[in-house]
Amino acid sequence: MLVTPHQGLFAAALLLVLVSGPAARAEEACPALFATGQAPVLTNPKLAVRTVPLCFEAFAVLHSGVTRTPLYSAEHLTRASVAAARTVARDDAFHEEPRLPADERAALEDYVRSGYDRGHLAPAGDMPTLSAQAESFSLANIVPQNRVLNRGLWADIEESTRRLATRRGSIFVVTGVIFSGDAVQQIKGGVLVPTQLFKALYDPASGEAGAYLARNDDSKHWHAVSIDDLRGQAGIDVFPGLPAVARATAMTLPDPHASARADEHRPRHEPTWQDWLQRELHRALRKFVRDVIRAIF
Repeated sequence: MLVTPHQGLFAAALLLVLVSGPAARAEEACPALFATGQAPVLTNPKLAVRTVPLCFEAFAVLHSGVTRTPLYSAEHLTRASVAAARTVARDDAFHEEPRLPADERAALEDYVRSGYDRGHLAPAGDMPTLSAQAESFSLANIVPQNRVLNRGLWADIEESTRRLATRRGSIFVVTGVIFSGDAVQQIKGGVLVPTQLFKALYDPASGEAGAYLARNDDSKHWHAVSIDDLRGQAGIDVFPGLPAVARATAMTLPDPHASARADEHRPRHEPTWQDWLQRELHRALRKFVRDVIRAIF
């Protein structure tokens, strides 16, 4: 294949971005995803070892080479982005993250027969485009999640968050994990299993903030905590730019069980052969694009 000088310079520049991207500070690379333009701050120094910030089209993560999972994901949900996401058909395509060192990232086989779901931090259902959804299936955005939690309460929390974004117009979201106790479990490859998961929300219009907190088990229980309380439990200051008043009191969060009850009465869309054909065409196109990129680099 003939490569012109201009093409060579472009390819070299693109490769430099891909290689150097993870080393950049997250708020400098994708500031629009963080409340007040400030990325979460790790207040527990033990969490900061071998961390790599990664920016994606519609979310950012801080990945840990120690846990081989993300510590948090960050998103900015708007009424428009949620509406767009509802038109994107889900297409599961989990993949390893090539921007991470092989000895610090999870592999697909780590989750095989692990007993856990591959749980998204930034949900596929939040992604406003097909390409953003494809990125959400990177294992850099995935943690071992209890199946009952992932398919029940947590899915309802994610839907409640989208509905809140639709009602209020704009919210910032940080989803993360907590590893507590002296006997944290792990699956193959040394991927650690979170003991709890949280989803923190901030409404810039009202100045309110709060977080859902749930154990990573099948208990189906959750409770709301303030940003200050979450910082104490998680070792992460998810919204460092917020004033003291917003940090000290948890906002009234939508009841995820109410969202689940509402969904029971919502008419379900039965997939057609056109839906199947569109999904398969999109899958083939993404595979083709990935293969071309791998052949170039």
